[in-house]
Amino acid sequence: MYQEVVNYIRSIFETDKFIPLHEPRFLGNEKKYVNDAIDSTFVSSVGEYVNRFEQMMCELTGAKFAVATVNGTSALHIALKLVGVRSDAEVIVPPLTFVATANAIHYCGAEPVFLDVEKSALGLSPEAVSHFLERRSTMAKDGFCYNRHTGRRIAACVPVHIFGHPCRIDEIVGICTEYNIPVVEDAAESLGSLYKGRHTGTFGKIGICSFNGNKTVTCGGGGAILTDDDSLAGRAKHLTTTAKVPHPYEYVHDEVGYNYRLPNLNAALACAQLEQLERFIENKRELARKYSRFFKELGIGLIEEPEDARSNYWLNAIILDNLESRDRFLDFTNKCGVMTRPIWRLLSKLPMFQTCQTDGLGNSEWLEQRVVNIPSSVIL
Repeated sequence: MYQEVVNYIRSIFETDKFIPLHEPRFLGNEKKYVNDAIDSTFVSSVGEYVNRFEQMMCELTGAKFAVATVNGTSALHIALKLVGVRSDAEVIVPPLTFVATANAIHYCGAEPVFLDVEKSALGLSPEAVSHFLERRSTMAKDGFCYNRHTGRRIAACVPVHIFGHPCRIDEIVGICTEYNIPVVEDAAESLGSLYKGRHTGTFGKIGICSFNGNKTVTCGGGGAILTDDDSLAGRAKHLTTTAKVPHPYEYVHDEVGYNYRLPNLNAALACAQLEQLERFIENKRELARKYSRFFKELGIGLIEEPEDARSNYWLNAIILDNLESRDRFLDFTNKCGVMTRPIWRLLSKLPMFQTCQTDGLGNSEWLEQRVVNIPSSVIL
């Protein structure tokens, strides 16, 4: 059966060479815009392409404001700071995500609280969030929510749209609103994905996107902070540009800031890629349809978009029977030159997060042993 999978993937990508998991496609104005940025001499964090990128992100997502950052992790770090995540606070997050999600929480001096995900679309479970808050939290006189066992403030919740599949973000926001917990939406993987007709990253108080080299569209690195709050947007831009106060010639900085602004060269590449986003997504959705038909015939499950959602299908993922079959599949396909990867190791198992609170993580454990990503690049 594994050979049949390898043969099918090779037939789709029409090559007998190595097939990566996800590689970028530069099919439009990338070279033209990058050369234009070079000719302008504005190659760092000031330039017209940075402004154009932010405007395109607003038009694409429906967010009122977008702030360009050097990568998705920096965007998440600033987003958490903006909603008040500080030292000795707690942040609710799923354990089944890329490590950057939890790293950014630690950058703020806070501790992740790992709550379980749903088996269907892999996202943070609203029921898990509700159950944890009902059992563990209390509202204090200051209007904030605290963990009654640790005494720490629960300062934020960070749902993640895994592999581009929207989680039940509206329900999570509703639950967190009852407890006065701001939602920072990690849409790093879901650019172009919609939930109930609305773009991911725009449901919470603030959201972030990523343009890393392996994303649906890329500028080598790159990130964006999304919000409808003009004061948060202003603070985000200020903090990501080293907290520099505008002045004709002096260097004046009024607080500790961060050198997180996206360079104009990267923004030029991003603008050209964003022009092709819909084309890329339709291509990837067609690939997912082909995979779905093929794997159903083999009796293998494919992670598919949830109800009321349009997924960008950033990475296609299949569910195998158990850990043993997963490892056999990974070994066979990679030896055959078809790149496959297991889903991330649960963050709660990593040495720096092993002491963090969890709720048992039954679904997360089950998925960790079975989910494998398969080649998902845009097909030329």
